Formats: sequence, C-alpha cells, structure tokens
Amino acid sequence: MANPHAGEVALVVDGERHLAKLTLGALAELEAELGAGSLVVLVERFERGEVAARDVLALIVAGLRGGGWRGTSADLLSAEIEGGPVAAAQAAGALLVRAFGAAE
Repeated sequence: MANPHAGEVALVVDGERHLAKLTLGALAELEAELGAGSLVVLVERFERGEVAARDVLALIVAGLRGGGWRGTSADLLSAEIEGGPVAAAQAAGALLVRAFGAAE
C-alpha cells in the first residue's frame, strides 16, 4: 500500500505494482527531462489543467525511478498502465501534490 505521507503513489504497470515517489534526485531528473529551469511551470500547468502527455510521462518515469525502478521513458511507451491515461495523469498529479506537501 502506498504511503501518501511519504509521498508515495501506487501504480500498476504491465500488471506489476510499483510505488512511485518524487525524491530529490527524481525531481532533478524531471527538470532535466523537461528542460525546465523550475518545476513551478509544470505545477502551474497541472493546476490550470493544461498538462501535456509528455509531462505525465516524465512525471511517471521520475516517480517510478524515485521508487527504485530502473527503466526509462522508452520502456513506458508500449507499457500498459492500469486505468489508462486518466489514471496515469491522476498519479502524476498526486506525485506533484505529495512531493510538495500540499494538502490533498
């Protein structure tokens, strides 16, 4: 079970349950992947509902890697995420909320 107080989000990828978490290292990788000088822009896009699929993918990869997974975004291109794109976007949003300590 994911521990939201520890920033964890549960995600099932190709039938395997993973815990995702945005650690400091995962956040640094996320910034590099998105070419962002700051994650504030990403958070603002989520708040406005203007999130792009690449944002969701980058957040999921960063969260999974923060949880110990050693894959890459290429590994998720053909992966089946339980609940589909909507569940992936919800998990990505939850990762952001939990990483920055805002109340859900």
